[in-house]
Parts: sequence; structure tokens; C-alpha cells
Amino acid sequence: MINLKLIYKILGSLLFLESMFMLLCLCIAFWYNEDDTFSFLISILVTQLFAYILRYMGYKADNTMSRKDSFLVVTLTWSVYSLFGTLPFIIGGYIPNFTNAYFETMSGFTTTGATILDDVEHLPHGILFWRTFSQWIGGLGIVFFTIAILPSMVGGSVKVFSAEATGPIKTKLHPRLSTSAKSIWVIFLALTIACTLTFKLLGMGWFDSVNYSMTTIATGGFATHNDSIEFFNSPAMEYFSTLFCFLSGINFILLYRLFLKGEVKSLFSNSEVKLYCLLTFVFTAFIMILLMHSLSYDIEKAFRCAVYQVVSFITTTGLFNDDAAKWPHVTWVVLAVCMFTGACAGSTSGGFKCVRCSMLLKIVQNEFKQILHPKAVLPLRFGDMNVPMQRRVTLLAFLTAYGLLCLICAFTMIAAGIDNTNAITITLSTLSNVGPTLGTEIGPTMSWNELPDFAKWMCSLLMLMGRLEIFSVLIIFTPTFWKDR
Repeated sequence: MINLKLIYKILGSLLFLESMFMLLCLCIAFWYNEDDTFSFLISILVTQLFAYILRYMGYKADNTMSRKDSFLVVTLTWSVYSLFGTLPFIIGGYIPNFTNAYFETMSGFTTTGATILDDVEHLPHGILFWRTFSQWIGGLGIVFFTIAILPSMVGGSVKVFSAEATGPIKTKLHPRLSTSAKSIWVIFLALTIACTLTFKLLGMGWFDSVNYSMTTIATGGFATHNDSIEFFNSPAMEYFSTLFCFLSGINFILLYRLFLKGEVKSLFSNSEVKLYCLLTFVFTAFIMILLMHSLSYDIEKAFRCAVYQVVSFITTTGLFNDDAAKWPHVTWVVLAVCMFTGACAGSTSGGFKCVRCSMLLKIVQNEFKQILHPKAVLPLRFGDMNVPMQRRVTLLAFLTAYGLLCLICAFTMIAAGIDNTNAITITLSTLSNVGPTLGTEIGPTMSWNELPDFAKWMCSLLMLMGRLEIFSVLIIFTPTFWKDR
């Protein structure tokens, strides 16, 4: 049986926390004395009202959580957070259409970065902060954030963490999950502060520095300017933005061991990190040469634009310093591969993840050996562990589900009249939580407002499935899930 009372209790607690996030945005609205003050005030009151109602419905709940409960509570948390996150947009009239508002909010919390807004620069500061703050909170996970600061708020936290965490291999720093969560959040916060101070020293104002650092470290992509980082016309900002994006694509546990324990070897001996670095280097070199040859970019600009876009796409950040839609079409294929691949598991990036790609390559390598030596028993080693057969099956099942979702959703969009390139890259972008697409109608620098409403809802679902790694969402739509046993 589903423990509905416990789910109500957890959702109520998390909604109360969301109202506190809105309170911070209300303070910013007060500071700048703009017209979004009222919308945040009403949003906070409405969110707290429903938080108290849900807490009342979950009064005296049994704190025993099953695996079914954990999958349901995680999916509902992200959906409900996005639902109430639309309130500041709708009440203030900044995004009056509910479909658009939900799409924008889901894009924020899942750190996708796709936007339906054609002009973000006319928005008040509080609303701009709410967009990027939602990405920062969603970067490591809403429930994961709660476990770190208020571990008692989420019952069955280990099961919830398993349902929300990214990657096929879950690694903890400490036997107590809350301690591990706090350690990872220390790195996440330290990177955000370092990025903020760097942007400030390079000439950004405090507001832009904070917003761009949050969206960079969360690998989100929401910007406070229509031209993204290109607005500042600063190569130094672009290089440092690339560096922080790249670091945010590395497993945060490895970063913790590197920066706080000095374990340099654990980082550079990791096969996933090696693949991540190799792909970034090869793709950057390839695009750089093409830009110099086809568009006559000088060597510095070609390298800067190539490395920025490759890192932005492979970490699924979505910030841009050039219009990739005007690049040679073969670069679109490379960037689409970046979209699919993603960075490392345990980071804030989306995509298939380098760890899965590395495991698939080893499976293919083993298959060649098996053909030559049919009776050989070949282990699949990743680091110090031998990957069991069950995880190999899960990996292939994940790849199959990923491919089928891409095929079905791209086909649906093409049938609805969306051009082929956009349909394919829109599907990849939302399922991989990237943000920008590649094409002429909805390119890297354009908004998604042109999409029909049904496509926006489909994309919102794809963003959620991409962030929660597909199975955590799909499982609740199976008949078996709702059976008593």
C-alpha cells in the first residue's frame, strides 16, 4: 500500500521550504522596489496555506517509507514544486499563460534552461532571481538539498536519495546520508561563492554575478540577459565561466576528495573523468578547426567559442557566447552528441552520463573478446568494483528507454509539423536537460515560445524524466506499481 499520509506530510514540509525560497526573492523585490513584490507576497501565502493543509492531512503519519513511496514522493515533489513555482509568474502577469509558466518553472527546477521568454531583460529583479535560484536549488536535487539542511524533514531519506540521485553507481562519503549531503553541499556552495567573486572581479555587478554563478554551477543556463554571457563581451568571463561549468560537470564526491582531502589521484585515475576530459578536448579541437576554416575565425576566438559551446552542451548548461545555429551543420552533430553524452554522474549535469558511455564501451570490448573466446568469463570493471550483471542489464534497459523516448517524442513533433532538426534536438535537449536546441526555428539563442502547447507539456514531462533518470518517473505509470504487493 502507498503510505499517502507520509507523502502528504513530506510534500507539506517541502512546500513550506519552497515558500521560504520565495521569501528570499520577496526581499530582493523589496530591495529593488519593483512591481513583483505583490506577486511574491501572494505566492508565499498561497504556498504556505497548501503546505499547512498537506501537513494536516499527513498528521500522525507512519514514518515507514517503502520503495514505492520514495519514487512517488520524488516525482510528486518535482511536479508540485514546479506547480507552485508558477505562481510568481502568473500572479504578476509576467507569464500569464499557465502552460508557459509551468514549462518555464519545470525548466528551472530541472536545470534544463529552455525558456519561452523572448525578452528576459524587462523582467524585475525578483523574478529573474527566482528563475536562477530555482535552478540552483534543483542542481543537486530538491530532496537532496532538504536532506542536507533538514534531514528529519524527509523520512526514508536513503530510499528518496536513491530515487533522485543521478548515475548508475551511487557513492556516499559517509555512512550517514545527511553527512554526505552536507559535505557535497559545502563543495556546491564553495564553487558558487568562488564563481560569484570571480565574475564580480571581472566587472559584473553583484546581482548579475550571483545569478550567473548560480546558473553556471547548477549547469542550468538561465541568464539575466537575452544574449547570455555574450552580453558582457568579455573573453575573460567566458573562459572562467567555461572553467566553472567544466568543474560542475565532475562528480561532486571526487571534487570533495580533491579540494578537502587532497586526493588528486582519485580524480585523475577515474575512468569517467578521463572520458569526460577526452571528449571535451576532441570535440573542442574539431569545432575549433571548422570555425577557423569555414567562418574565418582567428585562433583565439575559434578556441574560445568552441570550448565554451562544447563545455556548455556536454555539461548541459546551455549558456552561449556565440550563435551555434550559424555554424557549419556538422558542428550540430557534434553538439548533439554532447547533449546525449552529458558529463559525470554525481554532478549537476544531465544527459546519458559519461559513466554509462564508459561502461557501454567496455561491454562492446568484452563482446569482441567473447566472440574470440566463447568460454571466457569476462568481468566488467569500473574503478575498483566489478559491475554485476544486474547493473549491466539496467544500463542496457536505460539506453533502450532513452532511445525509445527520443524516437517517440521526435516522431510526434515531426508529425505535428515541427521541422526534423528542431524536433530531434528539442527531444534530446529536454530529455538531457540541456536547454538550447540546434536549428533555424528554435536555435541556441531563441526562445521556445513558438512550440504548440501540447509540445510544451511533452517537453515538461521529458525534462522531469531526464532529471530523475527516466525510470523513477515511468515506474509510477505501470500497473504493477499500484498493486498492493
